[in-house]
Amino acid sequence: MPLALNSMPNILHMLKEITVERFDREVIKSKMVALVQFKTEWSGPCQILEPVYKDLSEAYSGVANFYTVDIEKEQGLDKKYGVMEIPTVLLFINGSVVDHAVGLFSRNMLVAKIENALTSKSN
Repeated sequence: MPLALNSMPNILHMLKEITVERFDREVIKSKMVALVQFKTEWSGPCQILEPVYKDLSEAYSGVANFYTVDIEKEQGLDKKYGVMEIPTVLLFINGSVVDHAVGLFSRNMLVAKIENALTSKSN
């Protein structure tokens, strides 16, 4: 079983929509691992991934911060980070992108990336 997965999810998950104005303060300057999902409301793959992302935000509550960026509402961040396909999830440690996942991917793949980021952060 992964290191940080809680057996009982927190009822209030830690998934937050992030704006361009808050991105630097909440993601870049974060002391925790931060995951940012770039998405749109209408994208089928984004809708398929949404429950997995929300579930993981609950499972990793207190260990990693989970954010979403609607690229139609918050323009510019996608270009800044080279996002060319949605959904894209970027993993940040100390303000730097350390890993990413693009398109439809499995829960297990994202868990492995989160666990790797958490292990890297603690070293």
